[in-house]
Amino acid sequence: QVQLVESGGGLVQPGGSLRLSCAASGTISSDYVMGWYRQAPGKQRELVATVSSGGGTYYADSVKGRFAISRDNRKNTVYLYLQMNSLKPEDAAVYYCNAVYRFAAYWGQGTQVTVSS
Repeated sequence: QVQLVESGGGLVQPGGSLRLSCAASGTISSDYVMGWYRQAPGKQRELVATVSSGGGTYYADSVKGRFAISRDNRKNTVYLYLQMNSLKPEDAAVYYCNAVYRFAAYWGQGTQVTVSS
């Protein structure tokens, strides 16, 4: 089993920045593809960004150039980050950390990001 714990959400003004963190522990390894998803009220959960075991990244068009995903593979824990810059009101959502390996997928509990003046 893999446990994912997100942190770093909060309230930020439009144009501001936030850095989300996720600590993945348990049977996690560097082989897992890690990612961030988000879900706004009344909308489906959507992919924000992923980073592969080899460091390759993917970004949704809506966040390209503003968000940066990164990972730090430690012995028993994988740390996942999402640096969010130039935040817009439409970025407000609950952000979820995700870990996938073969047929196993794990989710964190989510962290709220609010973008408002």
